Amino acid sequence: MTDPVVPFYDQLADAYHLLFADWDVSIERQAVALDRLIRARTAGSPLTVLDCACGIGTQAIGLARRGYTVHATDISPAAVARLEREAASRGVTLAAGVADFRTLAGAVTGPFDVVLACDNALPHLITDDDLARTAQQLHSVVREGGLLLVSIRDYDHLTLDKPRATMPWTFDDSDGRRVVFQVWDWAENGQTYDLTLFILRASGDGWLTQSFRTTYRALLRADLNRFLADAGFSDIRWHMPQDTGYYQPVVTARA
Repeated sequence: MTDPVVPFYDQLADAYHLLFADWDVSIERQAVALDRLIRARTAGSPLTVLDCACGIGTQAIGLARRGYTVHATDISPAAVARLEREAASRGVTLAAGVADFRTLAGAVTGPFDVVLACDNALPHLITDDDLARTAQQLHSVVREGGLLLVSIRDYDHLTLDKPRATMPWTFDDSDGRRVVFQVWDWAENGQTYDLTLFILRASGDGWLTQSFRTTYRALLRADLNRFLADAGFSDIRWHMPQDTGYYQPVVTARA
């Protein structure tokens, strides 16, 4: 993963909840959708889950509440530290640590029934080599017959028009009024884009502005399928938001 990924999430960690109208509601909503999908693709419980792109805990906390035994890792030390605080404040028990996708097997003790990487995390891996290496690492930490679950943006659709920005979201809550939007600067070849995330918060007669910048690969579904298959995954299936209730396309695969 490119070096700027760590400072991007370290700097964003304290403000990450501001991207949601209500972060706790989103934790619950996403857990419901993911739990339903996991149960449809696995048999038996309880299940061990490795959330290897945990961020501040949006998926890990919700799944732990549902009885999963969760180990959560992320490349950002600040995000993991906040996850631990948020889980403790909610009385949620889980294990957490800092780990890079590309060296995951050396950072966790598996194998796990389910390995999870949501919120468009894998497209931070820009090169084929990093994606291939990560797919192999993911395969090595899923038990035989276990499930991999990954969510990414719908790049098959987005690369057709290459949007330059997202629509702004405006929120009013106990944190005050804020506006959140993203600006996307596409590479000439359309294969990557630089994303700048803006959070504007009302302050008196003006606005306080924060911005965070990172780079993504526009990872097509066929390309991700290839990396997963080459790493040894099978039964690769895509599940779209209209079918799952989850906000991004999800791919599941069997180890």
